[in-house]
Amino acid sequence: MREPTEAGRARAVVEALRDVVGRAAAHVASADRDQAVAYDVASMSAAVAAAGELLNLVVTPDTGPDTGPDTGPDAGHDAGHEAGPDAGHETGHEADLALLYAADVAADLAGRLTGREALWGVDRTALDGVAAHVAAGRDPAFLERVAERVLATREAGPRHLSAELQLVRAAFREFAADRVTPVADRIHRADEDIPADIIDGLAEMGCFGLSIPAEYGGGAEGDELAAMVVVTEELSRASLGAAGSLITRPEIIATAIARGGTEEQKRRWLPLIASGERLCAVAVTEPDFGSDVARITTSATRDGDEWVLNGVKTWCTFAGRAHYLLVLARTDPAGHRGLSLFVVDKPSFTGHEWRLTQEGGGSVEGRAIRTLGYRGMHSFEVRFDGWRLPAADLIGGDGGLGRGFYLQMQAFANARLQTAARAVGVMQSALELAVDYARQRSVFGRPLAEHQLTRAKIARMAVLIAACRAFTFAAARAVTAGDGQLEAAQVKQLACRAAEWVTREAQQLHGGYGYAEEYSISRLFVDARVLSIFEGADEVLALRMIARRLMKP
Repeated sequence: MREPTEAGRARAVVEALRDVVGRAAAHVASADRDQAVAYDVASMSAAVAAAGELLNLVVTPDTGPDTGPDTGPDAGHDAGHEAGPDAGHETGHEADLALLYAADVAADLAGRLTGREALWGVDRTALDGVAAHVAAGRDPAFLERVAERVLATREAGPRHLSAELQLVRAAFREFAADRVTPVADRIHRADEDIPADIIDGLAEMGCFGLSIPAEYGGGAEGDELAAMVVVTEELSRASLGAAGSLITRPEIIATAIARGGTEEQKRRWLPLIASGERLCAVAVTEPDFGSDVARITTSATRDGDEWVLNGVKTWCTFAGRAHYLLVLARTDPAGHRGLSLFVVDKPSFTGHEWRLTQEGGGSVEGRAIRTLGYRGMHSFEVRFDGWRLPAADLIGGDGGLGRGFYLQMQAFANARLQTAARAVGVMQSALELAVDYARQRSVFGRPLAEHQLTRAKIARMAVLIAACRAFTFAAARAVTAGDGQLEAAQVKQLACRAAEWVTREAQQLHGGYGYAEEYSISRLFVDARVLSIFEGADEVLALRMIARRLMKP
């Protein structure tokens, strides 16, 4: 019997992982009652899904039982991941990545399973059949082989972009290099505003209309989410706070308007958002209610032809510069069914504080919250005190009453996908910095890059990026197909946690210099920390979104 290839080993491990997670999801009775186990099962489901997507990228000419193409439901390539002319050349490296990632996921799963087999409903021998494959994928010599390629290219692996998306990537990488990278560290250190030329430049490139239909001034043409993923990664690679997050708020507000707005509202608001003439922010979270959106208390009370807003919102990123605030407010006491969405029109302000008043005494004011990282856009606490707005600014008009929660949740699917792409961009930047530093720095008489432990770290950083990138595109396809809520939540949870580890390891490789603000890796480290918190906190996504979907009878 012939020796299995890396692709064959990876396939066997992925199939075993799917079986374990599937059985556990069927066994755990309640995501609310069994939170500790449900969290682990949900987190592992995301990692296993990513392992499957990474495996799908492996191109092999052999169709034997150990090396043939995946025939499961995830199999195949698509327009978002077209094999380029060098795909065959990259096959060996991609198979190595697939095996390494699958083996690491298996090791993680085994650790979470140990001592909890009865709670998972899985026997402790569940992965014994693939133990040899896992050992092969975790062999230090194997990791060194993976690292050799990464150290030579500064890339996790081939990207499988169509010709059109390659052009998009090149254009935004050039823009980021010219306008964002030179000022990114300064904006972070001084907590400055994003320069107008970055915002204006992105507007000229159509960045704010990527998901808005052409009839409303946008550039959506069916594969817009894949383009959004590419653009977001390249901008986040330069700076999360000064560029990569500028698309998120237009994505959320435009999605809500496109799905729930009246035709008049779509024609009034969407072209201005698409062109960048009107910048956007989102006001959902409140001081006492973060992820528990259904319980918010900010109220909107009807008064003739106007609505009157009262309440406090927090973590409203970019609320100063924004012209449109998407505000979720309570129009009825009936839980999540009593929430509605409004678009509040305001002037744009720079700086860390702003205030507006109306003739009738209404006011709205914002105060920036000082943060560890993610600087440039500024996150505000926004207070509404008797602020009046036209009845026509309720999304959907009277038909939109009580639909705010649903519209907001639908819009968050795009935002979570975009946040996963932000995480991948941050990780890619950290990998490049780590590789560059490891090549030039000597430790104990030889380059840091020649040490086995360094290579193991580099290999694991690369494979996390490759897996998260593959899963992000897969989730984009799922959202485009009409659902994708589960995949968007999974990849957001996985990629954001991965970004914390990758930036931490990259900073560690820099030694003491990694702690100095003059080195960009320190900025990436603190920026990455916020990713698991916003657009759906890690634990909430795992328990309220992922686990509940997996555990449906």
